[in-house]
Amino acid sequence: MSIPEEKAAQDIERSSSPQLEGKAQVPLYNAHIDVSDIDEKKLIRKIDLALIPWLSVLYLLSFLDRTSIGNARLYGLEDDLNITNTQYLLTLTIFFFSYAIFEVPSNVFLKRLRPSVWLSFLMLFWGVFMTLQGIVTNYRGLLAMRWFLGVFEAGLFPGVNYYLSCWYKRTEFGIRAAVFFSAASISGAFGGLLAAAIAKMDGVGGKPAWAWIFILEGLATVVAGAVSFWIIQDFPDEAKFLTEEERTVVIRRLQGDDQFSAAGEKLKWKYIWSSLVDWKTWIGMLMYAGSVMPLYAFSLFLPTIINQIGYSSTRANLLTVPVYAFACIITCVVGFIADRKGRRGRFNLGLFCLGLAGYIILAVSRKPALSYFATFLATCGIYPVIPNTIAWMSNNVEGSYKRSVSLGMVISFGNINGAVSSNVYRTKDKPWFTLGHGLVLMYICFGILATGYYEWAVNRENQKRARGERDEVISGIDNPNSDEKNGVFENVAEAKREKGDLWSGYKYIL
Repeated sequence: MSIPEEKAAQDIERSSSPQLEGKAQVPLYNAHIDVSDIDEKKLIRKIDLALIPWLSVLYLLSFLDRTSIGNARLYGLEDDLNITNTQYLLTLTIFFFSYAIFEVPSNVFLKRLRPSVWLSFLMLFWGVFMTLQGIVTNYRGLLAMRWFLGVFEAGLFPGVNYYLSCWYKRTEFGIRAAVFFSAASISGAFGGLLAAAIAKMDGVGGKPAWAWIFILEGLATVVAGAVSFWIIQDFPDEAKFLTEEERTVVIRRLQGDDQFSAAGEKLKWKYIWSSLVDWKTWIGMLMYAGSVMPLYAFSLFLPTIINQIGYSSTRANLLTVPVYAFACIITCVVGFIADRKGRRGRFNLGLFCLGLAGYIILAVSRKPALSYFATFLATCGIYPVIPNTIAWMSNNVEGSYKRSVSLGMVISFGNINGAVSSNVYRTKDKPWFTLGHGLVLMYICFGILATGYYEWAVNRENQKRARGERDEVISGIDNPNSDEKNGVFENVAEAKREKGDLWSGYKYIL
């Protein structure tokens, strides 16, 4: 059965439920406004053009800034600052601690404040600290700059994913998340080219090549952050680039997609608590970590891995470009197909298995050409899995504050595992880095197990709801399946609002 047919069948099933018969749903948003003249397809294209390109640029700069230290390392960073390999690894590690700590609070601030203000503020300041990395003269200075870089970068990735989920239907979100995230793979390709070009400035102004990598990339981020205040749009009910009629259509279509809180929601601690005690949040954290730890290991050490299997520093940077270009393509293709076919869990399992094969080859291969080929396979288990997992988690969490906290927790836990990835590719293990590849394989296995359990559990819950085992008591509705343990409500609208994705009529996406 196709997705449209499956959706129609679900709608028929739900409309015939005793819980829904003769009872008002969520009140029609802006019922007094006529939206008959709005072309929905043109509206979505308008939203895409207003949101996706610039947000992708911001994430490109973000990922470029956090991983450029891997490129800078090839141009004498450790020797000039007189730091050991262990100290270098600690500068990578400290970033992930501050990055993970501030992700959840940042998402709450994003919801409370305007995205145009909060995201621009974060970007401006992480650009400042990125630039300052280029003028440090010792290990302690570099360590401090990496900490603050993590503090201010923390809010962008979880914030933008949550922000996009407030604009699109569940079957539209995956491809947007994939296009946005593909900026990470583009930054990998662009970073290698840019580092090779900037290296030619070695000695200009008395500064080495690695310092200019930090300075120029940081200044670009500062400029982007300053202009973002006028480019980033706010949430749908406040977006100034849309007319009142267009804003109304956006909200109504989200509410029709079981996003009941699309018109706005007041902050209540119970919404945050509901995220903390939701099993989906915790399994999602493990599933996400299964691809994010490999992501950071891959992006931070790919130039070094290629360098150690027989290529010069500049050529190693250039050889990363085709790998990242492939990652970008596969990420977008998977995002597009998964939105239309559904079954995000099946996509995750298949992609994880490809990544598993890639890292097994990297672990056992002793031939540079075969190892280089394996890096392409490895990207399949990393880059497309991340936006697909985020889309899957977002699809199955209702309530704007709950979703912001759940996504923040999932992404935060995944990123704290970046601290692990920073320490597994040790200099003494070169050129084949067996320990690093082995630990990445372990994380991919975690991802496979978590994905399998998550898919089984949400399918089991859907079946229970179809049998009426989760039906609430609704005043005025005679439903033999209703049970007070599932809640007592005046009407269906109240049940939706109070229970979110725990409401008996909410169907999880597999």
